[in-house]
Amino acid sequence: MSADLDLAPVQPTLAASAGDVRTRRAVTLDLATYLALTLVGLTMLAPLVWMVATSLKPYEELYLWPPRLLPSAPRWENYPMAWNYAPFGRFFFNSALVATCVTAGELITSSLAGYVFARMRFPGRDRLFLLYLGTLMVPSQVTLVPLYVLMRTLGWVNTYYALIIPALASAYGTFLMRQYMLTLPRELEDAARIDGANHFVIYSRVIVPQCGPVIATLGILTFLGNWNSFLWPLIMTSKEQVRTVPIGLAYFTSIPETVGLPQWQLYLAAATFSMLPTLAVFVLGQRYFVRGITMSGLKG
Repeated sequence: MSADLDLAPVQPTLAASAGDVRTRRAVTLDLATYLALTLVGLTMLAPLVWMVATSLKPYEELYLWPPRLLPSAPRWENYPMAWNYAPFGRFFFNSALVATCVTAGELITSSLAGYVFARMRFPGRDRLFLLYLGTLMVPSQVTLVPLYVLMRTLGWVNTYYALIIPALASAYGTFLMRQYMLTLPRELEDAARIDGANHFVIYSRVIVPQCGPVIATLGILTFLGNWNSFLWPLIMTSKEQVRTVPIGLAYFTSIPETVGLPQWQLYLAAATFSMLPTLAVFVLGQRYFVRGITMSGLKG
């Protein structure tokens, strides 16, 4: 009996010690994780920092050895010089127009298709959806030639139509919208249907207002993808009037008689200010980004 009384206080002490050990291990693991992620983040930021720093260097400091990260005296005039060497104002307008129109159009088509596949019931719905998803496995390069022939037949080469209309529908966007809409409770549309609402009213007034995170996510992805698109605009444009920013950058770096060789500070200055719109879009919408991606995969 006395032995039991002596051991009784020891058991809580052992449990507390084990709990402390687990807590210390969890804290150590968290610190190691944060340290590893910080190192990875710094590694990913290194090229960006080097690009911005080099864009501010004078020409004489480009080829110093060992290389110097920061310029001795920042040359902010590199930016207006780079801007004026090519019609970047026109390139920015073209990219903004194309990216905005494609983003708006894809949000409309993808949300409509996502609503149909997620909330409506009809024979063959799931098979049709799988068939639609199957188009994601077809490389875009495979469709370049027939799509170009179609654009040329329609007379859309060197026009905004060729840059905007083929990108207005997206299987990935439809998948993203459908997956998110599946997470919404059906009681919402049941209540609307009792009040006499049709499918379009349910879609526009009940479902879409609940889809803010996924709309922001798809909008960001679509805008960034179209702003940075290179291959299709390169094939479809041969005039400055319809060239976009990525094509303008390539065009800018192919004029050695104008900018000299090799004045990398001007090239990197152009790349830096060409990146700013996409950075602004992502910063403004990043709080919705993770939530939209996470919620879109909760239900199949």
